[in-house]
Amino acid sequence: MKLIGSLTSPYARKVRIVLAEKKIDYDFEVDSPWTPETRVPQVNPLGKIPVLVLDDETVLFDSRVIVEYLDNVAPNNKLMPAPNRERTEVKRWEALADGVCDAAALIFLERKRPPKQQGKEWVARQEDKIERSLEFMSEQLGEGAWCMGTHFSLADIAAGCALGYLAFRFPEIDWRGKHANLARLFDKLMLRPSVAETAPHD
Repeated sequence: MKLIGSLTSPYARKVRIVLAEKKIDYDFEVDSPWTPETRVPQVNPLGKIPVLVLDDETVLFDSRVIVEYLDNVAPNNKLMPAPNRERTEVKRWEALADGVCDAAALIFLERKRPPKQQGKEWVARQEDKIERSLEFMSEQLGEGAWCMGTHFSLADIAAGCALGYLAFRFPEIDWRGKHANLARLFDKLMLRPSVAETAPHD
């Protein structure tokens, strides 16, 4: 199979971490939909990354769809529980973390516009989403070893990708200083090769 994504996308990083944790071999094709020469729209009509192309040429897109497929296709190192309340909570963590990434990516793109064209109130709304989400993540994590309490799961991967994207693109956001438990979780995640080796970079 082949994964299409960029080295900076937190959504592609989430998929790459899952592939590594599941020990699934794949080819990685670096492509960004924001470049003139991109081929992403040819495989994903939404023009977004990541995109997973299966061996039979079936195309999967949206990181949440891809990681669920990967966790089901390989029985080892399960990252999501069977359908139940706990699975719903893992998916809630993922939705929250992806929401942080959505807001952060929108701010990043808005700041690329000429200063006079940037919507300051709109950016402030995205910043508020990030701050509220970090507060909620910190409250939910509490003193737990992992997002789901005692075991590593997709919830931790998603949270780690969101925190890593903030650290990469928005170093001015002091989530480490405000939320020591999130900092501890992130530092522990960075000890895993799957996380350390997919750290975003230009």
